[in-house]
Amino acid sequence: MLIRARAPLRLGLAGGGTDVAPFCDIFGGTVLNATIDLYANCTIEPSPDGKIRFIAVDVGDTVVYELSPILPTDGLLALHSGVYNRVVAQYNDGKPLAVTVTTSCDAPPGSGLGSSSTLVVAMVQAFGELLSLPLGEYDTASLAYQIERRDLGLHGGRQDQYAAAFGGFNFMEFNGSDHALVNPLRVKAWIVSELESSLILFYTGKSRDSAAIIAEQSHNVESHNQKAIDAMLRTKNDAIRMKECLLRGDIQQLGAVMESAWQTKKEMADAISNERIELFYRAAKAAGAYCGKVSGAGGGGFMMFLVDIKNKLRVVDALTATKEGTVVRCHFTGNGAESWRLQ
Repeated sequence: MLIRARAPLRLGLAGGGTDVAPFCDIFGGTVLNATIDLYANCTIEPSPDGKIRFIAVDVGDTVVYELSPILPTDGLLALHSGVYNRVVAQYNDGKPLAVTVTTSCDAPPGSGLGSSSTLVVAMVQAFGELLSLPLGEYDTASLAYQIERRDLGLHGGRQDQYAAAFGGFNFMEFNGSDHALVNPLRVKAWIVSELESSLILFYTGKSRDSAAIIAEQSHNVESHNQKAIDAMLRTKNDAIRMKECLLRGDIQQLGAVMESAWQTKKEMADAISNERIELFYRAAKAAGAYCGKVSGAGGGGFMMFLVDIKNKLRVVDALTATKEGTVVRCHFTGNGAESWRLQ
């Protein structure tokens, strides 16, 4: 029997960074995001030799362990070990599982699309299917968050796990270390089509270490850096404004808010932007884009641009002419994490 699961990656439209502690614990965070048809995938099957085997086909890593209820998390594929350890301890009475876990992701690590957290959600979803666990979207997202941030001690925010679990367009509110409220948005079909037609997703060709950027944001709050804190407070408000534009279908005004929000986001940490990112930004704007921003923590990965449809090809050509990145086609999706069995 094979267990398969997948979870969608997300575009961070507004509010990113306000879901990072300690800011969200003190001031509350608000985030607007949407999932796209790029996925993290997981397959679980019985191990042929009674061992535990993790295979990440997209990065070419394989790790094999003797059967054990606790695996090391300080080497390759630590996310896989972290998920396995928590599931065995919390849901399988500490009894080890002889399984082969194979994963892949449609975007590279450090993409800015939440790929690492989405992969954890996909693995949690797959193990939930394997053990017939009654996990809802909140359960899956919360468990994935705990594995990453608490069990493994990885820096990061909270929106990625919830976006992957729920799917669709969501306005999220985070207050305190454990409180999350996901508000699914009923965006009309024509608005989704217009936004999709206006969107250009561009991979800058260079991944970045989001943990360092997020650590800087956290330090700025802890050290009472008022400039950074004020930027985060404005970013919260931008998420609310952008949600209103989205629900009304005012794509041009949404672009204006996104433009303002990108300038504000750069005040949250020094490493969010760099000359390479600004090169792409200037090229797209000069060709007619309404706005542009980095998806995720910043420093690289994917950028998104909004443009009048009649100027879209011109902006794509301008970005392609830089010879430094790749335009990626995508569509919005309403489905969150899902799993199924194959006999």
